Formats: sequence, C-alpha cells, structure tokens
Amino acid sequence: MAETTYVEAIRQGIWEEMERDDTVFVMGEDVAVYGGAFKITKGMLERFGELRVVDTPLAESGIVGAGTGAAINGLRPILEMQFADFMACGFDQITNFAAKCRYRWGQAIPMVIRAPAGGNIHGGPFHSQNVEMPYVHTPGLKVVQPSTAYDAKGLIKAAVRDDDPVIFLEHKYLYRSVKEELPTQDYTVPIGEAGVRREGSDISIITYGWMVHVALEAAENAAEEGISVEVLDLRTLVPLDRQAILDTAKKTNKVVLLHEDTLTGGLGGELAGIISEYAFDYLDGPLVRIAAPDTPVPFSETLERAFLPSVEDVVAKVRWLHRF
Repeated sequence: MAETTYVEAIRQGIWEEMERDDTVFVMGEDVAVYGGAFKITKGMLERFGELRVVDTPLAESGIVGAGTGAAINGLRPILEMQFADFMACGFDQITNFAAKCRYRWGQAIPMVIRAPAGGNIHGGPFHSQNVEMPYVHTPGLKVVQPSTAYDAKGLIKAAVRDDDPVIFLEHKYLYRSVKEELPTQDYTVPIGEAGVRREGSDISIITYGWMVHVALEAAENAAEEGISVEVLDLRTLVPLDRQAILDTAKKTNKVVLLHEDTLTGGLGGELAGIISEYAFDYLDGPLVRIAAPDTPVPFSETLERAFLPSVEDVVAKVRWLHRF
C-alpha cells in the first residue's frame, strides 16, 4: 500500500466528506480554479462544481461571515485561510459571532476553518506564526492540530461532522515531510483525545503539531543515555484531554511542556496550571517549558533555526530535569 502524505490525507478527508454529505462545501481564496495555495482542493471544482467549491475575494472577515451564515442555514462549510496568520483579519467574525451562536440562542455552527500554521519553512513573520492561543481562549471554539497523516485525515473528517466551529491548524512543514499508510475504510479520530506516541517512565514530554516529531527524536537521543521519555501528543487543544495529561504526569513524575508558539501566554502555561493544580503531589521536579522566544518569527533561515525549539534544546532540558 502506498504511503500518504499529511497534505494528501487532509485532501482525501475533505473529498470523502463532500462525497458523503452534499451539504459540505469548501470556500476560500483560490480554492477553486487554482486548487488552493497548497493544492489541497485540487480537482474539487471539476468533481463537485462551482456551487460547492467557491473562490472568494481576499477578505477573511467576509469568508468567515459568509461561512457562518451558510452554517446557520444548514450547510457545512470548510473555509480555507491561505495562512493562519491572516485569520486575524476575520477575528471579529470568528470570536464575536461564530463562537457565540450556540451560547446566545442554541444555534449550531458546523463550520471548519482550515489554517496552515507554523514555521521552519522560511516564510518570515507574516506566514509562519502559531496563532492557536487567541482561539484556545475563546469559549465556543474547538481547536485541533494533528501531527500525523493518519490524524490529519481522521480529525478533518471529525471536524466536518462536528456541530460546533472548529479551528483546524495544519503545520505547513508537515505537509510533505511526514507520510504513512492509511486505512482504506472510513474512519475518524475523536476530537478531544490525546495520544501517547512513545511510552516512557522517567520524563513526559507533552506537545502537539510539528513539535511531536522534535520530541520523538529527542526521546530517541535521550534513550541512548538511559533516559526513558514518554511523548504525549495532545492532537486537540480545545477541548484538552485533561485525563491523559494528568495520567502521564503521574506516571513519570517529571514533565516537559513543549510548543513552537512563543513562551508568554503559550499553551505550556495552561498545561502547567492543570498539572500543578491536580497532580502536584506526584511531581519530583519543576515543570519545564520549552518554547520560542517572545519575538516575531525571523525570515532569515539562520535566525529562524535559532528561534524554533530544536531537538538539542529538548535533550538538554531532559538531561537537566532527569538529574534534578
């Protein structure tokens, strides 16, 4: 069986959901004729027609507003933001309208907002940001970031079927750098469930997105020094799988919180709060955060490499925490 890339897995998931349910449609900048900035919607215009594959103006606020209206009227829109950075242009529609409809009058908004995020592609400060936290902080939204092709397909399908708005973050560096064999039968990955990527007994690394692969490589290196590292992939940032977070903390008693987003206000602080409040008695060392520094993402390849958390950074912190 041929291996499927992360980007193709998302494409397959969307295609299959459009085949399964004729209320599903895609909308965004260059998604129709051009096939999407990263070619995820390639061929969909020819297969599903211009009423279900809709090109829009360069107006994220308008895209989200139109998508929300379509969802209210019984459709299931999948909105593509060319880069996650530009969701900021639709922030009011996302956070002050779509996210609040169920709370205000019980109105479901079955809408997915797809957003290519993350660095390590030398895209500079406007095309490389990790924008999850404003949306994590907004009640009414679900936020997902898969790290594997299997999860990318299963989670996009679960997101399309969900009756609440889902921010679906896709790490651009993973698009063609990871691949695996996928099941031929229909499947979904439940929103809100973390997954243990590697079992360990000395230290836990809790992370998500591209950093899962950084953590796994660091765990391999640490194993050569006799340190057993467990890697927990959150997969979903809202709702968090609190049980899985506490289980791994209680199991290893030492925890590293790793994310690509900048340090201040990043998810690591929320994870630290959960563990400190509910598993403090199990800890044998301080909670360690590894994140990007509080600066914009550099355009320079050399500076970007220094900016992003690396395998070497993680191994150094794991060594330190193991000695503690």
